[in-house]
Amino acid sequence: MTKLSSVLLTTSVLALGQSVFAHENHDHGVTDKDITVTTLAEGLEHPWGMAFLPNGDLLVTERAGGIQRLSKDGKLSGRLANVPAVVANNQGGMLDIAIDPDFSSNNTVYFCYSKESEVEGKKGSSSSVAKATLTATGLDNVEVIFSADSIVDNGFHFGCRLVFDADKQLYVTMGDRYEYMQEAQNTNNHFGKIVRINRDGSVPTDNPFTDGDAPEVFSYGHRNVQGVTVHPQTGDVWAMEHGPKGGDEINIIRAGANYGWPVITYGIDYSGEIISDKTHMDGMEQPWVYWDPSIAPSGITFYNGDMFKEWKGDILVGSLKFTHLRRIEVEDGKPGEQFEYVRDNQARIRDVEVAPDGAIYLLTDAPNGKVLRLSK
Repeated sequence: MTKLSSVLLTTSVLALGQSVFAHENHDHGVTDKDITVTTLAEGLEHPWGMAFLPNGDLLVTERAGGIQRLSKDGKLSGRLANVPAVVANNQGGMLDIAIDPDFSSNNTVYFCYSKESEVEGKKGSSSSVAKATLTATGLDNVEVIFSADSIVDNGFHFGCRLVFDADKQLYVTMGDRYEYMQEAQNTNNHFGKIVRINRDGSVPTDNPFTDGDAPEVFSYGHRNVQGVTVHPQTGDVWAMEHGPKGGDEINIIRAGANYGWPVITYGIDYSGEIISDKTHMDGMEQPWVYWDPSIAPSGITFYNGDMFKEWKGDILVGSLKFTHLRRIEVEDGKPGEQFEYVRDNQARIRDVEVAPDGAIYLLTDAPNGKVLRLSK
């Protein structure tokens, strides 16, 4: 166990067109000095996504292609049997995982991964979602219920985060696959979209583009969504995506809404070239908050536990670039101050979840990746 020194945010953040800075005043009395960091597991190969089971065990994906089960007493199962093959190329592989809202009665899990695909002679990989029955040692009844039509022969911008809403509908995030960013504005395909499907993969009848060629699409104009969660009170879906160089953002997702990429953006290309000189346009949503410079956020959740009761209602995100857990105060539905924790860990934070007991769990993105538990 280690206790890490507190580091406060020093970069500027812009939200709803206003500059917001972190100040060294009220962090609700909790700093890194008050947080105990316990390594529960290590030796995971680029762990990427996690989901708690009702009994407190944790399912953890490994980007290289595995899914493991971490018991409450800290024992890893080894890779589960009958996990389908993935295209483990750069950012692709076995990515996010979620449990069925009725898991206690059906033992069903869902996972998103980069799957080898071919359409009309075009070969590559696509973000795909499968469902399966979880057994003591592996998966049974594996069934692919959705495959994106964004088939590209590269290893970039898969999206692949999963979340269920209160109506038990599944939201799946799709990246623009890097080479096809303009297609994020085309609602007839899956590039740069968030899709909504039923648990069997069918399309909800009230999806906004059911008359088009991609009826699963729920929102569009996204770049590479690396976090998605549901607000515990309102039920709204919130998503967090990577910008290019600058312009990472959090959005509240609405049916049929256009989030602007790449027509409007607060970022520039990695080369320094201008992608767009516009940050606002009629008919396109503004982010709830954005970062410039980028923090490369990954994983997002609202804190709704009791262990860190001072943080209830705040947003927790992981930062890959700056290797910390970040908390964003939510004040009357708007972004407030931001704080950084566990930066001394010096590890890329890939995902963040809140355990049933209110502890905060982090995944570190590394060849020898870890599961960390934050408690006090």
